[in-house]
Amino acid sequence: MKRCIVGGFAALLFAAQLIAAAPPARAGCVYGGPVLSKCDGPVQPDGTWQRCVAVTRLVPNGMSSYLVPDNHCNVMGPGQNPTDFAFADPPTHIDG
Repeated sequence: MKRCIVGGFAALLFAAQLIAAAPPARAGCVYGGPVLSKCDGPVQPDGTWQRCVAVTRLVPNGMSSYLVPDNHCNVMGPGQNPTDFAFADPPTHIDG
């Protein structure tokens, strides 16, 4: 029983060291303006990253209506040419 506890604790410490030593993801977001949010994922080895943009969408509901967030994602980076202004601005990675 004692060996299991010591072995489990050692495995937990080893896993914690790996997580603490990992480099930061370097992802960031901007909020407001013409969109609700614009967030970039981590830069991949080929220099691309995923950008997700949240906008509002009007949903009719009987005699009323309400706004819901609508999320769209696209690949950004070298060799990518987004035509939608919401994705293209800024053309560089958003760092957090």
